[in-house]
Amino acid sequence: MAAGDVPPIVLVHGTRFSAGQWSRQLARLQDDFRVAAVDLPGHGARSTEPWSLSAATDVIASAVDSLGQGPALVVGHSLGGYASLEFARRRPELLRGLVLAGASASTRGPWTAPYRWVMGLVPRVPAHRLSRWNDALLRRLYPPEVVEATIRSGYAFHTLPAAWGEVLGRFDADSMRHVAAPVLILNGEKDTVFRSDETAFANAHPRARIELIPRARHLANFDDPEGFTDAVRRFALQLSAHQN
Repeated sequence: MAAGDVPPIVLVHGTRFSAGQWSRQLARLQDDFRVAAVDLPGHGARSTEPWSLSAATDVIASAVDSLGQGPALVVGHSLGGYASLEFARRRPELLRGLVLAGASASTRGPWTAPYRWVMGLVPRVPAHRLSRWNDALLRRLYPPEVVEATIRSGYAFHTLPAAWGEVLGRFDADSMRHVAAPVLILNGEKDTVFRSDETAFANAHPRARIELIPRARHLANFDDPEGFTDAVRRFALQLSAHQN
């Protein structure tokens, strides 16, 4: 497969995680695509940088530029999906396609109240306790080869209040109207919260479609790494075929 025939791919992680979330996807995609996984501001190697959606879009833009092949397919999960929507609005010239994974729920309205409560609670719990709980949860749910890179990278609990404080109240299906590129809405079948508005999101965009990962939950790329990666690969190849 010629490198010039397919779009580069930028992977954008979800809440509290880092680029390590995408270890399985990187391993599967790097032979056929130029691919990069970013650390958003306040996460991973950028843990000391202050969070903002504006800074997040700059990080994604820098990753696209670093791959050196023009507009990219951006894959965003959860928080990373909403950051990718903002990137699509601000930097449309750098976007060839968008995958929204676990990020097709409106962040407006009364249903967000529990998330605002969590935003207030997290700073009151010592970070080492939250980390131990997350480590234990991930190891209980998933095999080591899926989650060890995420665990080694650590968690960004200190950034969660600022990140979700900016995201909540900002995005809904109307945000899709600012996306010029084709969109794949890729959700876990059992992710009932974050796929709750997927139909409205898809209907708001003329070139959007929905694909579900069977039996997967919010962390669909952990629940079914191969199925998730294959869906991204197929979408990337479709973008290439339409480009040609």
